[in-house]
Amino acid sequence: MGLPDYTGPAIEPDAEQVAEQVFVALADPSRRAILAALATGGPATATDLALRLPITRQAIAKHLTLLTETGLVRPEPGERRRVRFRLSSAPMRLARRFLTDLAHDWDTAPG
Repeated sequence: MGLPDYTGPAIEPDAEQVAEQVFVALADPSRRAILAALATGGPATATDLALRLPITRQAIAKHLTLLTETGLVRPEPGERRRVRFRLSSAPMRLARRFLTDLAHDWDTAPG
């Protein structure tokens, strides 16, 4: 499910593909809770998130894998080989642009 690099100078991933993957990621309430916890509490490990949320550490790790593949979070090395996860807004911006363009198409469609 890996996505193209969002930081490339001239190449931008297909917005529809990114939007679809973002919508799939956001469809799960546990993943939304993880994203909300990272938004309010900042970068955290899977263990940190398990202490703050009513979700097992194993389930959080599984969800973080999908969120990383989607590009919504970025892993970063921490102390003693602990990986912390940080939000990444690039896929959300592409999904928002896709929705904006789609709404514009609907608003300007004949009939």
